Amino acid sequence: MNTSFDWSLVRSFLAVLDHGSLLAAARQLQSSQPTIGRHVAELESQLKVALFDRTGRGLVPTEAALRLADSARTMQSGANQLARVVEGADRSISGTVRITASQPVSCYVLPPLLAQMRRSLPDVQVELVASNAVSNLLRREADIAVRMVPPEQATVIARRVGKVDLRACAHQDYLRRRGAPRQPADLLNHDLIGGDRNDETLKGFAAGGISATREHFAFRTDDLIVVWEAVRAGLGIGFVSEHQIRTDPAVIPLLPKLKIQPLPVWLVVHKEIRTSKRIRAVYDFLAEAIPGAI
Repeated sequence: MNTSFDWSLVRSFLAVLDHGSLLAAARQLQSSQPTIGRHVAELESQLKVALFDRTGRGLVPTEAALRLADSARTMQSGANQLARVVEGADRSISGTVRITASQPVSCYVLPPLLAQMRRSLPDVQVELVASNAVSNLLRREADIAVRMVPPEQATVIARRVGKVDLRACAHQDYLRRRGAPRQPADLLNHDLIGGDRNDETLKGFAAGGISATREHFAFRTDDLIVVWEAVRAGLGIGFVSEHQIRTDPAVIPLLPKLKIQPLPVWLVVHKEIRTSKRIRAVYDFLAEAIPGAI
């Protein structure tokens, strides 16, 4: 038997044991059902025993699981004590951290993450600059940046933490009036929402072999929040991130075969992170939390 336990696996095991299902365990741990399932399967593989019988009523612990439970709870008690010690040390992490991010990320991605972070870093104050401009970390316009382009400065640390998938979409009221496009070329016969001075949408059309001009956009704006609200108002078909579309069931994703280049998401920080505990703590939190949020 492999006795080298990964605590996260044991914690998931105990949550399933206590709650009787992967879904209930995921809710208790603020995780996802597939993650908890993987943890249980990996622990079973390490121990080379079955820990649960899968039944129509949920997960029923095996005799091996019940034998493991006492030792696992001892580990849980030790981990909780360690967490309390770490929490006491974290109280020394205080001060202000200034973050800059695009408007959609600032409005729809970061607020719930920062609410979670507030519980673990209660003495850290956050200043959030919602801007699509690339702030210069070297001039200390921000401590941490969430960017869609890699930084050019050699004196910053950048980590790619995920990507934003874009999709054509429209409100169901618009689709009732105008119907849905069946293929990308049909978009030119619809009311489109695109950029004003920003020509990224036009470049996307050109990359897909579609000859679009500014005049094909019935509504033009460079404000990405306005784009989203215009879509929700039924003004036309826009191009929005998939994670944003999921927040409104009345907005329907279109043309699944239309390939739109995803936007990489970079977490960028000044090299001062090596000496600033508060910036390091916020950076580490965002690096772990952002991939799941987008």
